[in-house]
Amino acid sequence: MSSPLKVGAVVITMGNRPDDLRALIDSVAKQEGDPVEVVVVGQGTPVTGVPEGVRTVDLPENIGIPAGRNVGIEAFGPGGTDVDVLLFLDDDGLLAHADTAELVRQAFTADPRLGIISFRIADPETGATQRRHVPRLRASDPMRSSRVTTFLGGANAVRTKVFAEVGALPGEFFYAHEETDLAWRALDADWMIDYRSDMVLLHPTTAPSRHASYHFNVARNRVWLARRNLPAPLVPVYLGVWLLLTLARRPSLSALKAWFGGFREGWTTPCGPRRPMRWRTVWRLTRLGRPPVV
Repeated sequence: MSSPLKVGAVVITMGNRPDDLRALIDSVAKQEGDPVEVVVVGQGTPVTGVPEGVRTVDLPENIGIPAGRNVGIEAFGPGGTDVDVLLFLDDDGLLAHADTAELVRQAFTADPRLGIISFRIADPETGATQRRHVPRLRASDPMRSSRVTTFLGGANAVRTKVFAEVGALPGEFFYAHEETDLAWRALDADWMIDYRSDMVLLHPTTAPSRHASYHFNVARNRVWLARRNLPAPLVPVYLGVWLLLTLARRPSLSALKAWFGGFREGWTTPCGPRRPMRWRTVWRLTRLGRPPVV
Protein backbone atom coordinates (compact mmCIF):
# COMPACT_ATOMS: atom_id res chain seq x y z
CA MET A 1 0.00 0.00 0.00
CA SER A 2 1.18 3.51 -0.74
CA SER A 3 1.96 5.81 2.16
CA PRO A 4 -0.63 8.49 3.05
CA LEU A 5 -0.23 11.89 1.45
CA LYS A 6 1.91 14.29 3.43
CA VAL A 7 0.00 17.45 4.37
CA GLY A 8 1.31 20.85 5.45
CA ALA A 9 -0.45 24.09 6.32
CA VAL A 10 0.34 27.72 5.52
CA VAL A 11 -1.02 30.56 7.63
CA ILE A 12 -0.24 34.24 7.11
CA THR A 13 -0.73 36.76 9.89
CA MET A 14 -0.27 40.44 10.64
CA GLY A 15 0.14 39.68 14.34
CA ASN A 16 -3.10 41.34 15.40
CA ARG A 17 -5.03 38.15 16.31
CA PRO A 18 -2.69 36.09 18.50
CA ASP A 19 -5.44 34.23 20.36
CA ASP A 20 -7.24 33.31 17.12
CA LEU A 21 -3.95 32.19 15.56
CA ARG A 22 -3.19 29.94 18.52
CA ALA A 23 -6.68 28.43 18.39
CA LEU A 24 -6.30 27.73 14.66
CA ILE A 25 -2.94 26.04 15.17
CA ASP A 26 -4.42 23.95 17.98
CA SER A 27 -7.24 22.83 15.64
CA VAL A 28 -4.63 21.76 13.07
CA ALA A 29 -2.69 19.86 15.74
CA LYS A 30 -5.85 17.91 16.64
CA GLN A 31 -6.26 16.54 13.10
CA GLU A 32 -6.46 12.77 12.84
CA GLY A 33 -3.81 10.82 10.96
CA ASP A 34 -0.22 11.90 10.41
CA PRO A 35 0.68 15.28 11.93
CA VAL A 36 0.20 18.36 9.73
CA GLU A 37 3.28 20.59 9.76
CA VAL A 38 2.44 24.29 10.06
CA VAL A 39 4.30 27.33 8.74
CA VAL A 40 3.20 30.78 9.89
CA VAL A 41 4.30 33.78 7.84
CA GLY A 42 4.40 37.13 9.66
CA GLN A 43 3.49 40.02 7.34
CA GLY A 44 5.65 42.88 8.63
CA THR A 45 5.60 41.48 12.15
CA PRO A 46 7.54 38.85 14.07
CA VAL A 47 5.51 35.73 14.79
CA THR A 48 5.37 35.04 18.53
CA GLY A 49 3.41 32.86 20.90
CA VAL A 50 3.08 29.84 18.63
CA PRO A 51 3.54 26.28 19.94
CA GLU A 52 6.86 24.51 19.74
CA GLY A 53 7.33 22.79 16.40
CA VAL A 54 5.49 25.41 14.38
CA ARG A 55 7.86 27.01 11.88
CA THR A 56 7.75 30.75 11.34
CA VAL A 57 8.91 33.17 8.64
CA ASP A 58 9.13 36.87 9.54
CA LEU A 59 8.80 39.30 6.63
CA PRO A 60 9.99 42.92 7.06
CA GLU A 61 6.78 44.26 5.51
CA ASN A 62 3.30 43.25 4.44
CA ILE A 63 3.75 41.97 0.88
CA GLY A 64 0.11 41.04 0.37
CA ILE A 65 -1.93 37.87 0.69
CA PRO A 66 -0.84 35.90 -2.41
CA ALA A 67 2.84 36.81 -2.09
CA GLY A 68 2.75 35.97 1.62
CA ARG A 69 1.22 32.59 0.87
CA ASN A 70 3.87 32.01 -1.79
CA VAL A 71 6.53 32.52 0.89
CA GLY A 72 4.76 29.87 2.95
CA ILE A 73 4.72 27.50 -0.02
CA GLU A 74 8.48 27.87 -0.49
CA ALA A 75 9.03 27.13 3.21
CA PHE A 76 8.02 23.55 2.29
CA GLY A 77 10.72 23.33 -0.36
CA PRO A 78 10.71 24.62 -3.94
CA GLY A 79 7.06 24.86 -4.94
CA GLY A 80 6.09 23.15 -1.69
CA THR A 81 7.41 19.81 -2.90
CA ASP A 82 8.42 18.59 0.57
CA VAL A 83 4.72 17.78 1.03
CA ASP A 84 1.96 16.45 -1.24
CA VAL A 85 -0.78 18.85 -0.18
CA LEU A 86 -0.88 22.29 1.41
CA LEU A 87 -3.75 23.70 3.43
CA PHE A 88 -4.20 27.49 3.31
CA LEU A 89 -6.06 28.76 6.36
CA ASP A 90 -7.02 32.25 7.56
CA ASP A 91 -5.43 33.13 10.90
CA ASP A 92 -8.82 33.92 12.45
CA GLY A 93 -10.35 30.66 11.29
CA LEU A 94 -10.70 27.32 13.05
CA LEU A 95 -11.00 23.81 11.62
CA ALA A 96 -14.39 22.61 12.82
CA HIS A 97 -13.68 18.88 12.67
CA ALA A 98 -10.69 16.69 13.51
CA ASP A 99 -11.07 14.58 10.35
CA THR A 100 -10.55 17.38 7.79
CA ALA A 101 -6.95 16.50 6.96
CA GLU A 102 -7.91 12.84 6.55
CA LEU A 103 -10.81 13.76 4.27
CA VAL A 104 -8.38 15.83 2.21
CA ARG A 105 -5.98 12.89 1.92
CA GLN A 106 -8.81 10.57 0.89
CA ALA A 107 -10.14 12.99 -1.73
CA PHE A 108 -6.79 13.57 -3.41
CA THR A 109 -5.90 9.88 -3.28
CA ALA A 110 -9.21 8.84 -4.85
CA ASP A 111 -8.98 11.35 -7.72
CA PRO A 112 -5.50 11.85 -9.20
CA ARG A 113 -6.74 14.83 -11.30
CA LEU A 114 -8.22 16.66 -8.33
CA GLY A 115 -5.94 19.64 -7.80
CA ILE A 116 -7.74 21.99 -5.40
CA ILE A 117 -10.40 21.64 -2.70
CA SER A 118 -12.39 24.62 -1.46
CA PHE A 119 -13.69 24.25 2.10
CA ARG A 120 -17.03 25.52 3.39
CA ILE A 121 -16.72 28.59 5.61
CA ALA A 122 -19.27 28.80 8.44
CA ASP A 123 -19.88 31.41 11.10
CA PRO A 124 -18.91 29.95 14.52
CA GLU A 125 -21.97 31.46 16.21
CA THR A 126 -24.74 30.80 13.69
CA GLY A 127 -23.27 28.08 11.50
CA ALA A 128 -24.38 30.10 8.46
CA THR A 129 -22.33 30.19 5.26
CA GLN A 130 -22.33 33.48 3.36
CA ARG A 131 -23.43 33.22 -0.26
CA ARG A 132 -20.13 34.74 -1.43
CA HIS A 133 -18.29 31.86 0.26
CA VAL A 134 -19.86 29.27 -2.04
CA PRO A 135 -17.63 29.38 -5.15
CA ARG A 136 -20.29 28.92 -7.82
CA LEU A 137 -23.14 30.93 -9.32
CA ARG A 138 -25.83 28.62 -7.90
CA ALA A 139 -24.92 29.26 -4.28
CA SER A 140 -28.28 28.97 -2.52
CA ASP A 141 -27.43 25.57 -0.99
CA PRO A 142 -24.00 25.72 0.71
CA MET A 143 -24.42 22.13 1.89
CA ARG A 144 -24.20 20.79 -1.66
CA SER A 145 -20.71 19.76 -2.68
CA SER A 146 -19.81 20.06 -6.36
CA ARG A 147 -17.17 20.62 -8.99
CA VAL A 148 -16.43 24.35 -9.23
CA THR A 149 -14.28 26.81 -11.17
CA THR A 150 -12.61 28.72 -8.33
CA PHE A 151 -11.96 28.40 -4.59
CA LEU A 152 -11.77 30.29 -1.30
CA GLY A 153 -8.34 31.71 -0.53
CA GLY A 154 -8.29 31.25 3.25
CA ALA A 155 -9.93 27.82 3.44
CA ASN A 156 -8.58 25.36 0.91
CA ALA A 157 -6.22 22.53 0.09
CA VAL A 158 -3.97 22.46 -2.98
CA ARG A 159 -2.01 19.53 -4.36
CA THR A 160 1.56 20.81 -4.65
CA LYS A 161 1.88 19.27 -8.12
CA VAL A 162 -0.45 22.06 -9.25
CA PHE A 163 2.13 24.70 -8.29
CA ALA A 164 4.86 22.72 -10.01
CA GLU A 165 2.83 22.64 -13.21
CA VAL A 166 1.14 26.06 -13.41
CA GLY A 167 3.11 28.27 -11.00
CA ALA A 168 2.31 29.99 -7.73
CA LEU A 169 -0.26 32.61 -6.79
CA PRO A 170 0.11 35.99 -8.55
CA GLY A 171 1.97 37.98 -5.92
CA GLU A 172 1.43 41.31 -7.68
CA PHE A 173 -2.34 41.09 -7.01
CA PHE A 174 -1.73 41.82 -3.28
CA TYR A 175 -5.38 41.05 -2.50
CA ALA A 176 -8.45 39.96 -4.55
CA HIS A 177 -8.95 37.46 -7.40
CA GLU A 178 -5.62 35.69 -6.89
CA GLU A 179 -7.52 32.42 -6.29
CA THR A 180 -9.38 32.66 -9.59
CA ASP A 181 -6.12 33.36 -11.42
CA LEU A 182 -4.61 30.14 -10.05
CA ALA A 183 -7.88 28.24 -10.58
CA TRP A 184 -8.11 29.18 -14.25
CA ARG A 185 -4.49 28.16 -14.86
CA ALA A 186 -5.08 24.86 -13.04
CA LEU A 187 -8.24 24.12 -15.01
CA ASP A 188 -6.44 24.93 -18.25
CA ALA A 189 -3.86 22.30 -17.25
CA ASP A 190 -6.71 19.77 -16.79
CA TRP A 191 -6.82 19.79 -13.00
CA MET A 192 -10.18 19.66 -11.21
CA ILE A 193 -11.49 21.81 -8.34
CA ASP A 194 -14.05 20.61 -5.78
CA TYR A 195 -16.14 22.50 -3.24
CA ARG A 196 -16.64 20.27 -0.19
CA SER A 197 -19.31 21.22 2.31
CA ASP A 198 -18.07 18.62 4.82
CA MET A 199 -14.66 20.27 5.15
CA VAL A 200 -15.43 23.26 7.36
CA LEU A 201 -13.46 26.28 8.50
CA LEU A 202 -15.22 28.29 11.21
CA HIS A 203 -14.73 31.99 10.52
CA PRO A 204 -16.60 35.08 11.77
CA THR A 205 -18.98 36.62 9.24
CA THR A 206 -17.29 39.63 7.64
CA ALA A 207 -17.72 41.96 4.68
CA PRO A 208 -14.94 41.95 2.04
CA SER A 209 -15.19 45.75 1.87
CA ARG A 210 -13.58 45.91 5.33
CA HIS A 211 -10.27 46.12 3.49
CA ALA A 212 -9.47 49.78 2.71
CA SER A 213 -8.26 48.96 -0.80
CA TYR A 214 -11.10 46.55 -1.59
CA HIS A 215 -12.86 48.41 -4.42
CA PHE A 216 -9.61 49.51 -6.06
CA ASN A 217 -8.01 46.07 -5.92
CA VAL A 218 -11.13 44.23 -7.04
CA ALA A 219 -11.33 46.35 -10.20
CA ARG A 220 -7.61 46.44 -11.00
CA ASN A 221 -7.11 42.73 -10.41
CA ARG A 222 -10.15 41.77 -12.45
CA VAL A 223 -8.65 43.57 -15.44
CA TRP A 224 -5.30 41.87 -14.78
CA LEU A 225 -7.08 38.51 -14.44
CA ALA A 226 -8.72 38.93 -17.85
CA ARG A 227 -5.60 40.26 -19.57
CA ARG A 228 -3.50 37.38 -18.22
CA ASN A 229 -5.86 34.47 -18.80
CA LEU A 230 -8.69 35.01 -21.27
CA PRO A 231 -8.67 34.62 -25.04
CA ALA A 232 -8.60 38.10 -26.59
CA PRO A 233 -12.26 38.14 -27.78
CA LEU A 234 -13.50 37.40 -24.24
CA VAL A 235 -11.53 40.14 -22.46
CA PRO A 236 -13.91 43.04 -23.33
CA VAL A 237 -16.97 40.82 -22.82
CA TYR A 238 -15.88 39.70 -19.34
CA LEU A 239 -14.92 43.19 -18.22
CA GLY A 240 -18.02 44.75 -19.76
CA VAL A 241 -20.26 42.34 -17.86
CA TRP A 242 -18.51 43.15 -14.59
CA LEU A 243 -18.73 46.88 -15.24
CA LEU A 244 -22.50 46.55 -15.65
CA LEU A 245 -22.80 44.34 -12.56
CA THR A 246 -20.81 46.84 -10.50
CA LEU A 247 -23.03 49.73 -11.58
CA ALA A 248 -26.17 47.67 -10.93
CA ARG A 249 -25.11 47.21 -7.31
CA ARG A 250 -25.20 51.00 -6.90
CA PRO A 251 -22.01 51.46 -4.85
CA SER A 252 -21.33 54.70 -3.01
CA LEU A 253 -19.66 57.54 -4.89
CA SER A 254 -16.37 56.98 -3.06
CA ALA A 255 -16.47 53.24 -3.77
CA LEU A 256 -17.26 53.85 -7.43
CA LYS A 257 -14.42 56.34 -7.71
CA ALA A 258 -11.98 53.82 -6.21
CA TRP A 259 -13.34 51.10 -8.52
CA PHE A 260 -12.81 53.17 -11.66
CA GLY A 261 -9.34 54.12 -10.43
CA GLY A 262 -8.47 50.45 -10.11
CA PHE A 263 -10.08 49.64 -13.48
CA ARG A 264 -7.92 52.27 -15.15
CA GLU A 265 -4.75 51.03 -13.44
CA GLY A 266 -5.54 47.49 -14.54
CA TRP A 267 -5.22 48.61 -18.15
CA THR A 268 -2.21 50.91 -17.75
CA THR A 269 0.12 48.76 -15.62
CA PRO A 270 1.86 45.43 -16.31
CA CYS A 271 -0.30 42.42 -15.43
CA GLY A 272 2.37 39.73 -15.53
CA PRO A 273 2.76 37.00 -18.16
CA ARG A 274 -0.14 36.47 -20.52
CA ARG A 275 -1.11 32.82 -21.02
CA PRO A 276 -4.62 32.75 -22.51
CA MET A 277 -6.59 29.63 -21.71
CA ARG A 278 -7.59 27.24 -24.46
CA TRP A 279 -11.07 27.46 -25.94
CA ARG A 280 -11.53 23.94 -24.66
CA THR A 281 -11.09 25.32 -21.15
CA VAL A 282 -13.64 28.07 -21.85
CA TRP A 283 -16.14 25.36 -22.76
CA ARG A 284 -15.18 23.35 -19.70
CA LEU A 285 -15.81 26.36 -17.43
CA THR A 286 -19.15 26.85 -19.14
CA ARG A 287 -20.15 23.21 -18.57
CA LEU A 288 -19.18 23.58 -14.91
CA GLY A 289 -21.70 26.40 -14.61
CA ARG A 290 -19.52 29.50 -14.78
CA PRO A 291 -18.46 30.65 -18.26
CA PRO A 292 -15.53 33.11 -18.06
CA VAL A 293 -17.69 36.09 -18.94
CA VAL A 294 -19.20 36.48 -15.46
